[in-house]
Amino acid sequence: MNFTVAIIGRPNVGKSTLFNRLVGKRLAIVNDSPGVTRDRREGDGRIADLRFTVIDTAGLEDAFDDSMQGRMRAQTNHAVATADVALLLIDGRSGLTPLDSHFARWLRTHETPTILLANKCEGRKGDIGLFEAFKLGLGDPIALSAEHGEGIGDLYDALVPFAEAARARAESQTFEAVDTGDDDLEDDDAAPTHLQMAIVGRPNVGKSTLVNQLIGEDRMLTGPEAGITRDAITVSWTFRDRPIRLIDTAGLRRKARISEQLEHLSVNDSLRSIRYAHCVVLLIDATAPLEKQDLTIARTVIEEGRSLVIAVNKWDLAKDRRSITRAIQDRLETSLPQVRGIPVVTLSAKTGTGVGKLLPAVFKVFDTWNTRISTGNLNRWLEEVCERHPPPLARGRRLRLRYMTQAKARPPTFVIFVNIPEELPESYSRYLINGLRETFDLPGVPVRIRTRRGKNPYAKD
Repeated sequence: MNFTVAIIGRPNVGKSTLFNRLVGKRLAIVNDSPGVTRDRREGDGRIADLRFTVIDTAGLEDAFDDSMQGRMRAQTNHAVATADVALLLIDGRSGLTPLDSHFARWLRTHETPTILLANKCEGRKGDIGLFEAFKLGLGDPIALSAEHGEGIGDLYDALVPFAEAARARAESQTFEAVDTGDDDLEDDDAAPTHLQMAIVGRPNVGKSTLVNQLIGEDRMLTGPEAGITRDAITVSWTFRDRPIRLIDTAGLRRKARISEQLEHLSVNDSLRSIRYAHCVVLLIDATAPLEKQDLTIARTVIEEGRSLVIAVNKWDLAKDRRSITRAIQDRLETSLPQVRGIPVVTLSAKTGTGVGKLLPAVFKVFDTWNTRISTGNLNRWLEEVCERHPPPLARGRRLRLRYMTQAKARPPTFVIFVNIPEELPESYSRYLINGLRETFDLPGVPVRIRTRRGKNPYAKD
């Protein structure tokens, strides 16, 4: 019974607030500034027992050229064309504007049904706009307050017919599928776990262009302007039968250069995407590779325990490619010694050259990130490395590493039982991590070691 709902309207009428209300999370950035949303964002909406896909769109602008407003308008056009129903939002407090009337006429030329909503009607403050909305000829408007949740019940009633139509379509398709007698259906339980992949980097390095190149459509808004993407936009996608949730993020600048509240919100959204990603692709510019901000982002990814792939974009513009590659490798070895073997992929997101190498590298490092090593192999390895390089003395006593096991994967995390765990030097922990990485083939992912005190069977409780 799943159906699609697109939220549309002129800038700053509360579309993202309604989107957050319907999905039950603060996914979309909300700010008093007009034009915050630029890309279309999809989410799983819910009102009581209704389930649907909801699309948040950029504010409608009367622009059809190659400007940013024109490109945003094209994204909204696509959302309306693919939706089962459109929610046209107007600001009840401001009343009806010529732009509202213009887009109401535009919507009437589309086959997509429209539900008219007068937002910001809490406390009867939007009654003027509500009554004026009858002029639009889109049926009776629904008084709504997206911020306070008022009027959601009336919206539920308006959406029920579309849910019933979706249910009828699903039942029809199920009947047809059964009638074909095709028994070679895939087992959902056998499907691989989805990969959550975030693409991060400085502004204007080509993150949205890379997403569009990967999925093969103009899904993300792109252009020469820096900082176009503001929200972290998730796109569900499949590559070689492996499901992926691809996340395009806003550009990350140095904190000292961030002054506007809106950019703070965008940066926090990007950092949250890193925390919840399985693999992070750090996109850098071949014409200015691995600047200080790139390394700061890479350290953030590693500290969060995510797997990391570095993609060098605009490789078609690179002049001395050999020296650039050597400089990147040298910088990684000196600045990120805690994670050796980070894969580096060169590509051009604009032309598509080299993009095919990115996903195999991502899946390889993702599988490494999920590695589990048996306890027997770990303890045999631990005995060998301790014989080759014994732990130092502590308080006049020899440190004894008695036992080792893997606590978890994602990232690989190991626990070692030590007689005096607080005295194990950081240098010896690095020695063990490097040994683990080399022996068990764990390049490019964070490896963590935790120490615990082993229980003495002769000690009194």
